[in-house]
Amino acid sequence: MYSEETLKNGLLDRFLNYVSFDTQSKEGVKHSPSSRGQWLLAEYLRDELKGLGLAQVEMNSHGVVTALLPSNIPNNQTTIGLIAHLDTYPGVKGKDVKPEVISEYRGGDIALGLGEEFISPVTSPFLQKLVGHTLIVTDGTTLLGADNKAGIAEIMTALATIISHRLPRVNIRVAFTPDEEIGAGMQFFPLEQFACDWAYTIDGSGLGEVEYENFNAATATIAIKGQSIHLGYAKDKLVNALALACDLHQLLPREEVPEKTTDRQGFFHLDSLTGDIEYCEMKYLIRDFSDEGFAQRKTFLCNLVEQFAKQHKLADRIDITIQDSYHNMFNAVAKVPQSIKVAELAMEKCGISAKHKIIRGGTDGAWLSENGIACPNLFTGAYNFHSKHELASLDEMQQATKVIIEIAQLAQR
Repeated sequence: MYSEETLKNGLLDRFLNYVSFDTQSKEGVKHSPSSRGQWLLAEYLRDELKGLGLAQVEMNSHGVVTALLPSNIPNNQTTIGLIAHLDTYPGVKGKDVKPEVISEYRGGDIALGLGEEFISPVTSPFLQKLVGHTLIVTDGTTLLGADNKAGIAEIMTALATIISHRLPRVNIRVAFTPDEEIGAGMQFFPLEQFACDWAYTIDGSGLGEVEYENFNAATATIAIKGQSIHLGYAKDKLVNALALACDLHQLLPREEVPEKTTDRQGFFHLDSLTGDIEYCEMKYLIRDFSDEGFAQRKTFLCNLVEQFAKQHKLADRIDITIQDSYHNMFNAVAKVPQSIKVAELAMEKCGISAKHKIIRGGTDGAWLSENGIACPNLFTGAYNFHSKHELASLDEMQQATKVIIEIAQLAQR
């Protein structure tokens, strides 16, 4: 059997190494991966997988890394997948990460670096559960990158442990993907190289989380054409695209926004407003858990634009296009119930109570589920994603790694 201390040390070493790569994805970039750092980490992981002895190790021209660890169980017929993403959130600085290790958290506020940033149990109540844990935090100037390098470290450490100790395992396919944070990486995913019965994204948060419901998501782009003219002679001639955009926005339901919704409540979110008097674009994110609610939201926004155009006599001056981003994985996962049962049993063997949660967002697993591979999301032991207050519990990361090792054995059909 493997040593708990060796597992923990290997996990920490890998994690600290991976977060040294600047892998922030970049919005508006037409190529994938959208940043060079993702490419460099992908190359590193490709070589590490080869060093561990995995088969079919490939890295495509878009930075997607895939590999196979063949089963050592006689007559095994099961193949599972493990997935984590390379990139970190583009909205908070991710370069020059300086992680700090707290060997035994004793409770209370955590001061970050030498600055004024700190993590408080008041705003982060989960800290009360982490007293006594080894925590990894930032210096308060960057995010940590635990989303999703904690998942990468857990997958790689689990593979290394399974191989070095010759532990029983089904066939395991591995994938590391770029640009998850901007929803752009999976369009280049080599699905033909990832044939499996089901898979797991290792991209959740607190201990025991199992997630298999997520938002349906779409982006609506509303383009408004104005008409500029000398302001001194503008009466009945000026058409101010920016002012029209502001008027239109006020017609949306004010309570159906991210900051006022929770659980399975959907929303509209004005993500950007760019342009000038003559032309502007509004980008809305549309989110809803149910297929019916999702369709209703898209129809509502289209009808609203149509009515607004008639009211303001805009004729051909306003247009809306809607592009679906991803869909709720629930129905796909429900068809493969063993994907949940195996995860629950693995957690039980590790002394963990499974906590079924919904995702108010999306994962690469939503895309895989839509394309025929049920893909629930499992916990990593990391918290406060997308912020300078991001942190990871090494103890919970260790538990996540042990769950992966158990899943590899229990997934036999």
